[in-house]
Parts: sequence; structure tokens; C-alpha cells
Amino acid sequence: MKTVSGLDGTFLHMETPETPQHVGALSRYALPPGYKGDFYDDFRREMSKRLHLVPVFTRKLAPMPLQFANPVWVEDGQVDLDYHLQRLTLPRPGTQAQLEDCVGRLHSELLDRSHPLWRIAVIDGLDNGDAAYYLKVHHATMDGQASVLMVQTLFDPTPKPRRIRRGRLPVAEHPGMAELAAIALRHDAGQYLKLIRHLPDVVKTLAGLFGANPGKAPGPSRESASFAPKTLLNMQITGERGFAALSIPLDTLKQLAAAHETKLNDVVLALCSGALRRYLKQHGGLPKKPLIAAMPISLREAGNTEYTTQATMGLVNLNTHIADPVKRLRAIRDAALAAKQQAKAARGVTQTDFPSIGVPWLMQTMTSLYGRPGVADAMPNLANVVISNVAGPTAPLYAAGARMATYWPLSIVGHGLGLNITVMSYAGAMGFGFTTARSAIPDTHELSAALLAALDELVAGSRIAPAKRALSKAVSKKALKPSRKRPS
Repeated sequence: MKTVSGLDGTFLHMETPETPQHVGALSRYALPPGYKGDFYDDFRREMSKRLHLVPVFTRKLAPMPLQFANPVWVEDGQVDLDYHLQRLTLPRPGTQAQLEDCVGRLHSELLDRSHPLWRIAVIDGLDNGDAAYYLKVHHATMDGQASVLMVQTLFDPTPKPRRIRRGRLPVAEHPGMAELAAIALRHDAGQYLKLIRHLPDVVKTLAGLFGANPGKAPGPSRESASFAPKTLLNMQITGERGFAALSIPLDTLKQLAAAHETKLNDVVLALCSGALRRYLKQHGGLPKKPLIAAMPISLREAGNTEYTTQATMGLVNLNTHIADPVKRLRAIRDAALAAKQQAKAARGVTQTDFPSIGVPWLMQTMTSLYGRPGVADAMPNLANVVISNVAGPTAPLYAAGARMATYWPLSIVGHGLGLNITVMSYAGAMGFGFTTARSAIPDTHELSAALLAALDELVAGSRIAPAKRALSKAVSKKALKPSRKRPS
């Protein structure tokens, strides 16, 4: 048994039908030439051999009596694959847009907390004969870096599945109420002692961050001292989700980063900024005040393979008021550097676990109040959008002999934050996943087209080799045509 950490617990307590708190991934698989098998059956067989390798797949929640503290992870003992794995077939013609819309609907559905918090849909019927796979797991179980560990465990580096020693699933755990209460009290006692021990460091760090000790730590950025402008992205939302995906060659983005002496992440932020500029201009207007992005920053130490969330959040100015794409990229570079320096200064005292007695009641009450009609619309926003960038596997992976051709992440949106752009590199490409609340962005596919336009704009203003410029144009030709269909 293991107590859910303080940070992971917040994802459980903030969940409502309008704001599911799971993350996910969509992949397409190129089946081997002459393949005569059934990908769902082959995938299920390989999956059943690997369940014991990933703790997320075998443990479920045991709630505290009266939910007075965070729940405990317990072993399920047996995993019902008939529930966790499902087969879906797209209607003809089976386009990429249909696949993305299907995944958006799946991403709208809450996970059943009586089971381990994950589900997989194997999807066929695609127009080119590919198979697809959609996975969702609750954010209370992992962060972006842990998801990379899971992917590398589930899949193989070669078409031939590696030999997996069959392991027995852990024995089911059934703690009583008294045992659960004792676990909570022990956990919180340890966390209070840790807080007291680190209190001097916390005070010193906060003083530095807010300018009392300017020589040793950066002061607060302008983003942390003011609110983000209101846009159509920042509204009360419903539970319907939209999704759009796009892959861009990693070499193109690296070339852009080198040309402007920026980090790869700065280029990602700049492309998202350009896409948002274009989209908002077409839908209600771009605010004069620049948009602010909330950017998760990993706190995970090298070699840490724990399945939990270990990250903090920084605020980055997207400089959407700057029309020139190159000038905007350089301004974003400076803003992102300031956010990371601030997070680094606070790293030693940032805790992802903390006492939880009474927290579920408080969090659920606050979530209920914030979800009431009109509240999120009236409240100021710290950020307009969440943008997350995760380094993924560099070499191709395989499932049941089929090559994973693409990998696109999905994430969480909420009241006041109707768009999440999560990006993960995979095998020479950068996969952009746009997760939206359909009440805020009815046609998510327009965002992928806007991102491609932003890429072409930045390439055109950059001194990069013609081959790279041609490569970006080739990607543009593959862009999805924006669908004008509105949700019913």
C-alpha cells in the first residue's frame, strides 16, 4: 500500500464530469507487409504479459473513511482486460480527422475509480490500413516523464516482441478502515516533520524570489505579478473534448533553434504562440496584452522511475503582441529562461507531497464553487493556455510487431483554461497534441492548420538551408483541411 501524494491527490479532488483529470496518448501503427493477423488480439496478448511491469496497471484506489485524507493505492489482484481494453472501428472512409474526433470523445469519459485508472482503445478502419491505439491514465498516477517510462516498458525496440518473463499479479490488498486511518495519520505526521525541517529554507527561498535578497535569486517575473488577458479560450467549459494532432520533423525545429541561438523548447513555444495569434485573429480578436502560458517544469531527478507526478508550474509570456515571428521567438527565449531560473531557485523547497488531512473536503468544495455557472468567466486568469514539452523515445518502437509511426499526447483542460498543447518528441518527429474543450474551441482541427502556418512563417523569416525550408512546405501540404462542422 502507498498513500497518494499531496500533488497527485489534487488531480483526484479536482475531477468532475466537466473536468476529467486523465492524460493520454494516440499512436498510429504501420502493420507489417502481408500481415494477416488481428492487431487487437496480438496487442492484447502482449499486453497481458506486461501488466505486472507497470504499477499503474495493477493498483487502484482505496478511499479513506469519509474521505478525510488522500486515498491509498492498493493492489487490485486481478485486472479485467475486458474492461480495460476495447476495440473500435472507424466508419468509412477512416480519415485522420475522424480518428482525432473519436479520440476526443473517448477523452471526454471519466475513468471508473473501482478499477485501476487506465483504459486502452485499439482502433481499426483507418483509410491506409494502419491500426491506432489510444491510452488514457489518470494524472494522479504519473507525469509526462513517467509516461515515457511506461511507453518504453510496454513496447519493443524491434519488430520481434522481446521475451517477457511472465510474472504473477500482486496479491489483492483489502485494508480496513482503522488501517487506512492509521496510514493517513502516519503519512501526515511525516510530512509535517518534513515541512518544519525545511521551513528555514522555504523562508529564505521565498525572500529571494520576491526581491528581499536580490543578489542570490531572481525576483518574480512580470507574468507572476499580473493576470493574463481574457480570451475565448478562458471560459466556463463543458465535458466535451476535442483533439487534433500534428507531427513536425525534429530536424526542422532543431535547425530553427540553431539559427536563432535558442532552445528547442523556445521554438515549440514560439510556434504555439504563432498558432494562437492566427486562431484568435480569426475568432474574435487577439488581445493587445500578450498571452501567458502555464508551462510544467519537471522536478524529477535523473534515474527516478517512480510512477507519480513530480513537476511544478511556471508562467511564460508568449509575446503574442509581437507580429514579427523571429522577434517573437527571441522574446519568448528570454521569458522562458526567466521562468526556468525562477523554478530552479525554488526547486529545493518545492514539495510534491504534503499533509492531506482535510484537503479532500477543501479541494472538492473549492472545485464545486469554481464550477458554478459564471464563476470561471468572472475570475481573473493567471494563464491562457497550458503548453508542455516532454522528451520522448528517440528510436522507433513496436507493438505486436507493428511499428509505431506517430505518437501524440493528450492532456487536461479546465474551467478558465480551455486549451492544452502537449508536445512529445518521438523517433525524429515532434508530436503536437491539441486537447480542447469543445465549448471553447468547436473545431480543434483549425489549430493544427494554424500551427503549420506559424511554422512556415518562422521558416520564411529564418536563415536556414533551402532543404529545411522545403521540408516545412512538404509538411504543410499534408495539413488537415480545417473542418467547418460545429458540434451538435
